[in-house]
Amino acid sequence: MMKALFHHATLALKQVLRHRVRSLLTVAGVAAGMFLFTAVTTLQESLEVITKEGAGDSTLIVFRENRYCPATSRLPEHYLAEILRVPGVEEAIPVQIVVNNCGASLDVITFRGVPPEQLRQFNSDFEIVAGSFEDWVGRSDGALLGEHFAARRKLKPGDHFEAVGVRVKVSGIIRSPSAQDQSVAYVPLAFLQQSSRLGLGVVTQFSVRVEESSDPDEVAAAIDELFQNDAAPTDTKPEKAFFAQTAKDLIEMVGFTRWLGYAAVLAVVGLVANALLLVVRGRVQENAVLQTIGFSRKAIAAMMLWEGAVLGLLGGICGSGAAWAFFEMKRFTLGNEGLTLALQPDPATITGGFAIAVLLGLVASLWPAVVATRQSIVASLRAA
Repeated sequence: MMKALFHHATLALKQVLRHRVRSLLTVAGVAAGMFLFTAVTTLQESLEVITKEGAGDSTLIVFRENRYCPATSRLPEHYLAEILRVPGVEEAIPVQIVVNNCGASLDVITFRGVPPEQLRQFNSDFEIVAGSFEDWVGRSDGALLGEHFAARRKLKPGDHFEAVGVRVKVSGIIRSPSAQDQSVAYVPLAFLQQSSRLGLGVVTQFSVRVEESSDPDEVAAAIDELFQNDAAPTDTKPEKAFFAQTAKDLIEMVGFTRWLGYAAVLAVVGLVANALLLVVRGRVQENAVLQTIGFSRKAIAAMMLWEGAVLGLLGGICGSGAAWAFFEMKRFTLGNEGLTLALQPDPATITGGFAIAVLLGLVASLWPAVVATRQSIVASLRAA
């Protein structure tokens, strides 16, 4: 059985290589469709990572009530001491956010001002891949850049760069499992407050970590109740719920791109099916000869299926591989209202693209395989 399958696969590969121009055009069409499908999938999965809540999520975001952009959210820094006294709060950190564009954009620069002595304590997941954390702590104008951010701007430790009126020196490059950390520049809180001219004692938000035994929703309600009668009332949400609300425009846009992904899949199926039907029509006598010398109808059908799978695989490798290279080179960052989203294809997305392309090739070759097996041997041999 395995030997027969190997022979069928070998013959199918020879048929693909025999008609190079037709095969190349088909593979190019499949590659274009799989490029679009992989790009759309990458966008969807990147957004889902930062907006899909899980049972283990225990971080809250304290934002100014009825504010939609970091520039309009101003909270007194002294709220920190009162937040830490709320039952269920394990730790909290004040954050000042400055962005170059609050609207939806593909090129967002986000500065996050945090107390240097608290960053490692609150966020211990990141690692320094270049530069030094000590250099950042020792400088008032130092910046820790997310790996994605640094690659997009071609920055390395020791470089200076300026944006939004803030000039910093790169102290280090960080790598983090958090999608948010990949596309931001961490700077000392006091430095960013002064550079952005917002003044000392004012922050954009507080990030709060809740104790494992406490209910995040109850803690959030307690924080908002604490400041409801103050001059700066708060709106506290779980981190991913906050991101989901902030990214509502992006979510709507991604919802539209799903239709582009479906269209790409249908285009791939139609293209491969059309190419293989042309193959069947042009190989009438050849298939009849193969059946005459002992090939069964199942073997002819298997060869067609293998041919569709090979065309799908080659197109999937080219298309999904090109999408991966495109995102790696361009390093796109999608942002909205201070939320930054690094568009990075996951290895599982790329390999999944290969598998889907093969599956589409098989599906597209089903009808051509049926047509090939229905042809009469005698009539096929008499065909001109």
